Amino acid sequence: MPLAHYPYQFQPHRVRAEFFRLLPISFFVMAFGAAFGLAAAQTGLSPLQSLLMSSTVFAGASQFAVLDMWGPEISVLPMIAVVFAINSRHLLMGASLYPMLRDVSPGKRYGLLLVLTDANWAVAAQEYQSGKRNLEVIIGGGLVIWLAWMIGTALGVYFGGLMQNPKAFGLDMVLGCFLLAMALGGKKSPRVLVAWLVAGSASLAAWKWLPPNMHVVVGALAGGAIGFFWLESPGKTAGEKQEDTADGH
Repeated sequence: MPLAHYPYQFQPHRVRAEFFRLLPISFFVMAFGAAFGLAAAQTGLSPLQSLLMSSTVFAGASQFAVLDMWGPEISVLPMIAVVFAINSRHLLMGASLYPMLRDVSPGKRYGLLLVLTDANWAVAAQEYQSGKRNLEVIIGGGLVIWLAWMIGTALGVYFGGLMQNPKAFGLDMVLGCFLLAMALGGKKSPRVLVAWLVAGSASLAAWKWLPPNMHVVVGALAGGAIGFFWLESPGKTAGEKQEDTADGH
């Protein structure tokens, strides 16, 4: 008998709560937005172009990569390839969210993904593994990070000289430490640890021996393959089991 799934009911008060929950990390995102704004101005982009790029692309590493390729003559296809390589992790991030999004209408589903970042994805994925479906963190957390990125870009464009090198303050490690803390939180099976080890090892090997940014693709594919062929095959995730219990199955 097919399982019954009911439309997800979004709760505005939880969106506001998740907005403020991720507010602290957004200040560090703002600092890197300022670094991008300064770099964009130095590359020759106008303030409007810089702000439009941040508002529509909303992908820090990719935007910095584009600046390295910017010039009087722009090679569009190589630029597309580089941006795709850097952002390829979003393919697996989106796939991992499917169990949470399968009963959400297409309009809301793809609207959520517009503000998907590493930070709010990590929170949503971790809570789903613990049996809680929290789509509000994608909206609220994504909005606060997007606003921080926009504000940071504007500050960098107009006042970028105040912070030309955020790495000098260790700000480049903040998001990585946040994601590591999310990954280590909660209960983890030995299989999950194996997936992390395989993904990390593959990524390090690709970083050493393959062209720039390929480590993102290789690490994501390696970890994703472990997750697809080994982690999920024996049974359902904690979130799916909880949903089935709630449905009476």
